[in-house]
Amino acid sequence: MNRAIMAALLSAGLAATGLSVYALEIPTPANENGIITADEWEAVFPDQVTTYRQNEENSYRISYLDTDPYLVNIYEGYGFAKDYTSAIGHSYTLQDVYNTERPHPLANCLTCKTSDFTKMVNDIGEEVYSYDFEEVYSSMNESLGCYSCHGNNEANGGELVVTHSYITTALGEEYDGIAPEILSCGQCHIEYYFDPETKATRMPHPDIAGMTPEATLAFYDEMGFSDWTQESTGTGMLKAQHPEMETFLGEGSVHAKFGMTCADCHMGSKTAADGQTFTSHYWRSPLEDEALLATCAQCHGDTDMTVKVHKLQAEITGVEKLLGERLSGIKTGLADAVSSGQYSDEELDPIRKLYRSAQWYWDYCYVENSEGAHNSAYARDCLFKSEDLIKEAEDLIAAL
Repeated sequence: MNRAIMAALLSAGLAATGLSVYALEIPTPANENGIITADEWEAVFPDQVTTYRQNEENSYRISYLDTDPYLVNIYEGYGFAKDYTSAIGHSYTLQDVYNTERPHPLANCLTCKTSDFTKMVNDIGEEVYSYDFEEVYSSMNESLGCYSCHGNNEANGGELVVTHSYITTALGEEYDGIAPEILSCGQCHIEYYFDPETKATRMPHPDIAGMTPEATLAFYDEMGFSDWTQESTGTGMLKAQHPEMETFLGEGSVHAKFGMTCADCHMGSKTAADGQTFTSHYWRSPLEDEALLATCAQCHGDTDMTVKVHKLQAEITGVEKLLGERLSGIKTGLADAVSSGQYSDEELDPIRKLYRSAQWYWDYCYVENSEGAHNSAYARDCLFKSEDLIKEAEDLIAAL
């Protein structure tokens, strides 16, 4: 852990609460994994745990396969064509990964779904990623808990800790200077892949400069990596995950430019019954929290931020749907060309390459959960690049 970066945050947090790190009694974990659960921390941090439990309120979900049926065609041959729903509260991550219709043969599917698995990797090593899913799942106790962001002993005083080792492996001990309040969320809200040999979770970029869809695509192309090969088109496809940290830190991010972090917009300050100020652990959109919305006025004045953001999101999702339909058309056209048996790989491979790349840029925007709100310039750039590649692929298919 980078103590130098974390020290300032720890000091500020303790000063705000009037606590001393040495005055807090560390609970003794009751479970075999050695995780101090939220229930056990409640006596020390009652307000934080109470707001943490509010994440259970966010349980409404929609199926993207229903709202955007073209996804079934684009993701053909991959688990997301069977089950793909909107994100709900972090309280449900462990439950969700077990209940999904997407296959999960190995324990690496538990990455970021439960604090217990994160600690297991830290205690035993990367071999845990290749363990059987069912076997490991049976020993898990809670979804994302206090350990995920605070460790065990380090949770005293609210100190933030990078608990996912693949982040340190990729970025180094200094984390390229990324603020801890960004890293704490970003260690899960990133693009990642599973190492083809070890099955370990990996982050595909070593620094902020490499956190671009262009650099990541080049990285995957160079290593010959694909998440799956689509049988009907013969294309090695990529499935972007949820690159919120990359998007927030990327070119064009106004909020990152001014030194803001994830916590500024998603974890507001609250006042406890005893008058002490604490940080809410109810993670939700700032559009759903009047206190968070009020902070926007410091820069945005009397702008109605709900209207402004919803208008932007409607624009981005509208373009995503149009391009998604066109991607689906490319996939169908390419699949038809393959099944016809009339064309050689020499003729089809250029289309496959364009299809893979166009889908990557489109997906990079589609799966980023803010729908353009984190960095509208970045989202538009991804969609523009996808559209250019789509047009090239459409022209080549038309010319067959």
